[in-house]
Amino acid sequence: MAISQELLDILACPKCKGEIYLSETGDGLICDPCRLKYEIKDDIPIMLIEEAKPI
Repeated sequence: MAISQELLDILACPKCKGEIYLSETGDGLICDPCRLKYEIKDDIPIMLIEEAKPI
């Protein structure tokens, strides 16, 4: 089960509070201003700044 558009609409980057979007591969959420990728594990986005991967 993928992340619903409704959930994507309310989620924001925890660092800058900006918009995030689903990566092309669907395995993470991307914040362009922060250049971070928040991974999705077991259909749950891991929205912790210290767990984010730089892109």
